[in-house]
Amino acid sequence: MFIDTRSLPDLSKFETDVAIIGGGPAGISIARTFDGTSTRVCLIESGGLTPEAQTQALYDGESVGIAYPVIAHRLRFLGGSSNHWGGFCRPLDAIDFEQREWVPHSGWPFSKETLLPYYDRASEVVEVAPPRFEDKTYWERVTGEPLPDSVTGRMQVRFVHFSPPTHFGERYGSELEQSKNIEVLLNANVVNIAAVGEGRHVDQLQLQTLSGLRHSVRARVYVLATGGLENARMLLLSNDSMPHGLGNQHDMVGRFFMEHPHLSGFAELVVADILRLPGIYRTRVFADGRYATAAFNPSESFLRERRLLNCTFMAGQAGDYHSNVAPNWERAGLHRDMLEAARHFLIDDRRAAILPSTLLGHWLGLGCACEQVPNPDSRVTLSTQRDALGLQRLRLDWRLTEQDRLSALEHMRSLVMEIGALDIGRVFNSGEYDSAWPQVVGGGSHHMGTTRMHDDPRQGVVDRHCKVHGIDNLFVAGSSVFPTGGASNPTLTLVALALRLGDHLKSLVG
Repeated sequence: MFIDTRSLPDLSKFETDVAIIGGGPAGISIARTFDGTSTRVCLIESGGLTPEAQTQALYDGESVGIAYPVIAHRLRFLGGSSNHWGGFCRPLDAIDFEQREWVPHSGWPFSKETLLPYYDRASEVVEVAPPRFEDKTYWERVTGEPLPDSVTGRMQVRFVHFSPPTHFGERYGSELEQSKNIEVLLNANVVNIAAVGEGRHVDQLQLQTLSGLRHSVRARVYVLATGGLENARMLLLSNDSMPHGLGNQHDMVGRFFMEHPHLSGFAELVVADILRLPGIYRTRVFADGRYATAAFNPSESFLRERRLLNCTFMAGQAGDYHSNVAPNWERAGLHRDMLEAARHFLIDDRRAAILPSTLLGHWLGLGCACEQVPNPDSRVTLSTQRDALGLQRLRLDWRLTEQDRLSALEHMRSLVMEIGALDIGRVFNSGEYDSAWPQVVGGGSHHMGTTRMHDDPRQGVVDRHCKVHGIDNLFVAGSSVFPTGGASNPTLTLVALALRLGDHLKSLVG
């Protein structure tokens, strides 16, 4: 059932079993686990069914570290940021869950095996099932092309699936609207998570509409699922019983903000014969109802040997070089010169005879998404600025370290070696990251770590079941609980964690 809280009488009260704050992928996934049961669920969404500028403005905030337009990376209506999701899906690697001695503050409370059954379910939710993330034999069969193994041992092939992408509000909205036991409160902003007993028990949620109406929700258990930035902000704002915010008794809320630095334009792959690079490495291929592409990832043995962070490289065909067309930028001239000088090394006579006489070769753009080391000084705090509801806006201080840069640089060099060893082509490196991070670093809208998971309350905000330390009925869902971020897009993992949390909550309220 959908309820627009702007149309209710002022001071309306709701009683439920499970209250979920946030109608994005995590919140909707948890709500759906209860559909058709006897458990009453209230899903609270700040926005409506379509974007509205006044509601979106509530996401604005300060960026005082690496320049980061916080409002541009999130959407505030049903479905949340899935409404501009690119659909990239891949689970974290097993090593990402480990406590690695060379990665400070690393280690999840459980191994990847714990999430495997939930990854399968999450693949269905985001519509990429059946998952084939590591099955090279399968992809060779469906594409009809042999896929090369690593020559250097530094890299391995992994496969990224692409969700349609699943916009959770559109895809699951009618299901939620028709549910007998789920109420979806729209245009309802949670302005306070009110706790009692010295902050040990959440008593109610206080809501406010932008039109000034105030409502409340009482539940047996509460789930905060408003995203990797807003989860921390909401806990810090809820400070009426705990002066520094809920779950923040050890000053951990908001710390360890992580992104995946996206290093685009760091290099170009130049090939004389495009068929030397299998199609799945340079474009999306369709099989079994979904698209996928291959990615170069560092091997686990190489990560351990060189004590590196994780990383993912992907290539995309970007253009051609012809002898009768002048290059339009300086490095394109270098590429063309190399192709002309070394063409007889890079392409055999049989292929050369059937290709257009003017075609020299092709260039492919390379993209890189890097793991960021958990850094307690990279964090979310509260700003002195206030939003339309009178709440303090967030203040983001995103920081990267030399360990992050040097790890990425090592992987770039490894990729150059691998491409050369496979005799696919040549890589031209821009050198942009050789001495320092550039002034502007892009991210993937992957907000992680600000309410990190750890069994020790001095080192994390939530425990292995995503319950906030020191509070008996408040849980957190989403990528903010990730202790480390790996180099995979976080949506599939956060949905898997949400499904796991849904099952755990059933054991508490069922």
